Amino acid sequence: MATSSLHLTMECRDAPAKRPRPAPGQALSRSLVALDQNSTIIAVVELSQSTWLVAGMLPGIERQPRKKLEPSPERLLALLHRWRDEAVRAGRTITRIALAFEAGRDGFWLARWLAARGIEAHVIHASSVAVSREHRRAKTDRLDTELLKRGFLGWLRGERGHCSMARVPTIAEEDAKRPNRERDCLVGERTRIVNRIKSTLARLGIRNFKPTLRKAAERLATVHTPEGMPLPPNTLAELQRDIARLGFVVSQIREIEDARQKRLEHQPETGPHAMVRLLARIVGVGVETADLLVHEVLLRPMRDRRAVARYAGLTGSPDESGARRREQGLARAGNARVRRGMIQLAWRFLMFQKESALALWYRARTADSRSGTRKTMIVALARKLIIALWRFVTAGEPLEGVVLRPAS
Repeated sequence: MATSSLHLTMECRDAPAKRPRPAPGQALSRSLVALDQNSTIIAVVELSQSTWLVAGMLPGIERQPRKKLEPSPERLLALLHRWRDEAVRAGRTITRIALAFEAGRDGFWLARWLAARGIEAHVIHASSVAVSREHRRAKTDRLDTELLKRGFLGWLRGERGHCSMARVPTIAEEDAKRPNRERDCLVGERTRIVNRIKSTLARLGIRNFKPTLRKAAERLATVHTPEGMPLPPNTLAELQRDIARLGFVVSQIREIEDARQKRLEHQPETGPHAMVRLLARIVGVGVETADLLVHEVLLRPMRDRRAVARYAGLTGSPDESGARRREQGLARAGNARVRRGMIQLAWRFLMFQKESALALWYRARTADSRSGTRKTMIVALARKLIIALWRFVTAGEPLEGVVLRPAS
């Protein structure tokens, strides 16, 4: 039995490498590998901070086991191997172990860890799993595993509409996103601190103080209220701490920007850096926006232009039932950072690329000068623009009428 178990382990570990690799984006909505339930162990995991609940379907075993574990990948792997041995004792030959869990706080590390040990691991988009629309319904980890199991089984069978999988990025791909995301958080923190300082001063009737000036801390000691009184001591101390915190946040933002500029200068021709430099040549697109778009969306293998628009969160959500038809606005199911960045870029694009084909298209459809029309059509412009940028950096398709900066 020990030799047989070792042989099965080697066979199961080598199996994923023998399967044909699908084209980019094809295996996210359904599996392209034929499912043989008599030789496949199917497992799902409901992850939480304190416990993991694992549910499985074993060939040759009538019961569908469930096991609650402490959050430990080693314990999970040992459980899967134990289930495999049970199926072998039941007379089945196991060639595949397929496991899935919902995308969430834990990210993708577990999928990478299991894949390195011969387990076929998938990450399910949480929003793609159909749930009951009742206002009050029972929700437990056991019920969640049953939902995941039904959706995952349908996906493995190659049926559409059960669930869709998230692409598992590498550690390098995840790490490349961190500077831009950290800077986004720091910019938000800078805005909150500035607003807090201005609100504190406004309560005392002071409205002409600018916290973002280089010598703001020195000027604070000379500020007086409209009554001619200096700032109260506790308020002054609070403002000094806020300005010190603001200076620290600004220095961190500058540090991130300097490090990014050095990476672009030292490795200008590597894949992502070349894309960033190419996008930054477009007048109206800065290095920050180019870096955001490249690492969040343009480096991903996309199937077609519709997939690009969906991932950017720039597609609509129609509501149709019988004769009733209305548009509910953006679906908001895509990448929120890309959506916000593209809406802002679309407005800038109209300012800096007035003679481009996309700007002319926008002005022709907003000739009535209604604000509602402009706000609606700016989303359409952002959608067309992200598709055009995707084609520009991946296929070299030129942007009609767009002014480029000279190559550096």
